[in-house]
Amino acid sequence: MTSSLKISAALAALAIALPTAAAQTPPPGPAYAMPSTQMFETKSDSGETYRIFVSFPKGEAPAGGYPVLYVIDGNAYFASFAETRRLLEYAEKGKLLVVGVGYPTNEAYDARRTADFLYPIPTEAPPAQARSQPGATNTGRDKFLDFLTGKLRTEIGRRYKIAPDRQSLFGHSFGGLFALHTLYARPGAFQSIVAASPSLEWNVQDLLREERAFAAKLADGKIVKTSRLMLVVGDQDTDDDPEPARALAARLDPLSAYGLGTRYRRYDDEIHMTVPARAVTDTLRFVSR
Repeated sequence: MTSSLKISAALAALAIALPTAAAQTPPPGPAYAMPSTQMFETKSDSGETYRIFVSFPKGEAPAGGYPVLYVIDGNAYFASFAETRRLLEYAEKGKLLVVGVGYPTNEAYDARRTADFLYPIPTEAPPAQARSQPGATNTGRDKFLDFLTGKLRTEIGRRYKIAPDRQSLFGHSFGGLFALHTLYARPGAFQSIVAASPSLEWNVQDLLREERAFAAKLADGKIVKTSRLMLVVGDQDTDDDPEPARALAARLDPLSAYGLGTRYRRYDDEIHMTVPARAVTDTLRFVSR
């Protein structure tokens, strides 16, 4: 056989073999569904759609109902909390609901979080070092808080047996600011609040006004019931300096005399985006007490 005929025969054999190899490639498998979870969408009273993720324990609910942890930015953080909660069941713990509050997207974050979480920009000029979000002058933080404590809480109570007096909240970054606003504006709305890496340099005048008003009312006995608060930060956070959170914890600590319980955790070697994952077990432990 000549060289040209040998090459032609080899090419023909290769052409026959290629479809066979392709046919042997397995098709993609089904998408992974996390065990012990459900997902649904619901609207707030203002017509905004939210995607809700729920992680629930096995078996019957306790007589008093399940404690509930609401995790905002649920698209980003729900999975970490849900899987840790599920694993804790093997240690006879994890007997609570984790409710991730997110948006109808497959992205980790949605632009709507800015309007839901941020403080309004103060009317007077902020300090030079304070950052403000352009276009966020009319935020929906209180509408979002109404949704969390009203329609959504009612819907979760309709679907699951819950303990009404054991509701907790976790928020990170802008969500950490929202968590602090919740403490100051509605101190009895949640039993426990965790503010992770709160962006304290944003709209700082408004935040300080809220903090001072809250502290004065608590000291004067005008607040009958208040949440417990845990602040968590990363010592390598360059997006949100951990020092303002430490200073905030120091200012709030004396309020323990008036019923405010606070904790402060500073994680070694953690940056802004890794703090939530590091905080999962501390948060579950804190809200389960």
